Amino acid sequence: MLRIGLLTSGGDCQALNATMRGIVKTIYRNAKEPVEVYGFEDGYQGLIYERYRMLDWADFSGILSQGGTILGTSRTPFKLLDTPEADGVNKVEAMKHTYKKLKLDCLFMLGGNGSTKTANRLSEEGLNVIALPKTIDNDTWGTDKTFGFTSAIDVATRCIDDIHTTASSHGRVFVIEIMGHKVGWIPLYAGVAGGADVILIPEIPYDMDNVVKAIDQREKDGGRFAIVVCAEGAITKQEAAMPKKEYKKKVAARVKPSVAYGIADEIAKRTGREVRVAVPGHTQRGGQPDAQDRIFATQCGVEAALGCLEGKYGYMIASVNGKMVRVPLKDVAGKLKYVDPKSDLVREARALGISFGDK
Repeated sequence: MLRIGLLTSGGDCQALNATMRGIVKTIYRNAKEPVEVYGFEDGYQGLIYERYRMLDWADFSGILSQGGTILGTSRTPFKLLDTPEADGVNKVEAMKHTYKKLKLDCLFMLGGNGSTKTANRLSEEGLNVIALPKTIDNDTWGTDKTFGFTSAIDVATRCIDDIHTTASSHGRVFVIEIMGHKVGWIPLYAGVAGGADVILIPEIPYDMDNVVKAIDQREKDGGRFAIVVCAEGAITKQEAAMPKKEYKKKVAARVKPSVAYGIADEIAKRTGREVRVAVPGHTQRGGQPDAQDRIFATQCGVEAALGCLEGKYGYMIASVNGKMVRVPLKDVAGKLKYVDPKSDLVREARALGISFGDK
């Protein structure tokens, strides 16, 4: 009997179900023994509190195009992993107990950076774990892409496209806030795809003088409107130079709903232009996965299942230079993949006339 466990951890995204489908279909079709599949509800919480259900082939039929996760998800912060739950439960010991009680041969964990750190901890504790790179932010170390990323780009780009018409009609400046707290992959790609005039991302601290300069130049060139795409973690040069504690205090003291509103107010004050804010928010990780995500998610699921059938564990499935590979969890855990300010796409965007507010 081959017994496997599945869980989806952290924020949801569009291709989680497609990934689980890839795992289970491959296991069923290639295992040389009977298979039992246990789905843990709400991420690691299901593993901690033995909240699971038996799943079979039929549960994974028709979910390739279904967004979200059929198992539910939640966050179990890695930094609190060794802090007992409110009821006193030791998280790590509870997860090990559930794993052993069910006599699992492998646990498949679909999650981002924090979830992968927990997966590595469980691997170090002796459990057979395989991680799969889930996050719309595309910031997981060790892989060129993550599933959820291209679908989020599509949603964000459609938002920018839709804003173009109303911005043009009224001759307004629009500040569109795109998800990206620590990294700027989605705003960069969506900003280029959506024809933004200014893109502000955490990896390239900006100066408001340069943002205003770009907007003024757009008007001089005959542009009736302007589109500023900013990451939710966009940061000024002055803020980037602050000690981390001081910067966190400044962020905590903000009275605006988010960074986009502060940027919009400053642009309006300096230019006298009519400025509006649009925040697509969680729509960026909702809805159906796009074709690219379905393909990559399926690839991840298949490769993870094949690795399990080979009896190989303790790694994350990844795509590197177009090849599907296995990256040791210990090499992935605790690392973020940032946008390279000197990357080709940034260089090409600059050549196109897009400002990043830094010069």
